[in-house]
Amino acid sequence: MVEYRIDRRSGIATYLQIVQQTKQALRLGLLQPGDRLPTAKEVVAATAINPNTVLKAYRELEREGLVEPRPGLGTFVRRSLARPGAAADSPLRAELADWTDRARAAGLDREDVTALVASVLEERFGETATLSERGHEEDGENR
Repeated sequence: MVEYRIDRRSGIATYLQIVQQTKQALRLGLLQPGDRLPTAKEVVAATAINPNTVLKAYRELEREGLVEPRPGLGTFVRRSLARPGAAADSPLRAELADWTDRARAAGLDREDVTALVASVLEERFGETATLSERGHEEDGENR
């Protein structure tokens, strides 16, 4: 089961952090179709956030066709986002972990690594907005 970690200083809306972490778990194969997500009550107990925030995140995941609520049973994964090269145990992940270790040894901190990776992703994939920027936009719309 996925355990959500909420970073209140990230600037990313809390519900989006839950959506992003669920999608990450789906991409890495940590969540599979048929798995049950934690109940809103369980998430609230672990993170001290409002239950409506959890429900909003789960509704967004449902809207995207990734999960489905089953009355009286919980919310269950409908489909995976996993690809063979992105699995938690893939060689690419091991290479990235090694690279991250080298970056830390070279004196880079988390923010440096994040900026470096974001710039390469933008260059290679043509992304114009980082997840952080998207979170800020969405957060502003919900105030």
